Amino acid sequence: MQIRLLGPLQVIDGDVPIDIPGEKLRTIMAALALAPGTPVLAVDLLDELWGDRLPKTAENSLQSHIARLRRILAQQTGKPSARDLIRTSHSGYSLDVDPADVDALWFTQAVAMAGQYMGEDYERVIRLLNDAFAVWRGPALLDAGHGMICRIGYARLEETKLIGRELFVEAHLELGLHQQVIPELEQLLTQHPLRERFCEYLMTALYRSGRQADAISTYRRVQHNLSAELGINPGPGMQKKLKDVLQQEENLLLRK
Repeated sequence: MQIRLLGPLQVIDGDVPIDIPGEKLRTIMAALALAPGTPVLAVDLLDELWGDRLPKTAENSLQSHIARLRRILAQQTGKPSARDLIRTSHSGYSLDVDPADVDALWFTQAVAMAGQYMGEDYERVIRLLNDAFAVWRGPALLDAGHGMICRIGYARLEETKLIGRELFVEAHLELGLHQQVIPELEQLLTQHPLRERFCEYLMTALYRSGRQADAISTYRRVQHNLSAELGINPGPGMQKKLKDVLQQEENLLLRK
């Protein structure tokens, strides 16, 4: 069974899509799928579903939601054993699926693998990340509620996605494909105007493309954003990049 969290929740058994109706059922499935095989405490699920507005019947309601979710899995797959995918422990519930069948976990592993190939095989890095980005269908955990488990999961996945973008761009720069990534970097920096690594990469790509003035302008724009939004100056990486651009250092050029 595949669980897709990178966008609206999708549960698929073979070629059969499983309809998980209602935000609370989707939230339970998503919370369990973020750490398959690991029990999620019942108290944490209660907080995930109701937060500070915990009804007196919350524990019974949670048990009813779990029972309903099990019935849905069994009925829609046509497999009575599918109800056992949601296991009960002494303190909570866990989802018995292979982590590789959860797109969010597969994506996280793909980004980690791409990082391991940096410095060795940049073309493989690009292939890995292209495949990884292709599984995204929208914002992570889009319709899975707003409790702490899903909020933390969303933040981690979005950060992992940004790290993947950084690796993707860096691999292109290492292969001399700087002009190809300028449009993407400009878009990324617009979406994440305080992300200094994107600024550094864009400055490098612009400089290599004969656009020294644009590289300096990019630095000034991000410098202003950091000062206005956070009250800080650019970090050492950005400062060194500006110095190198101003002095036209050879280390900005593609290494042979």
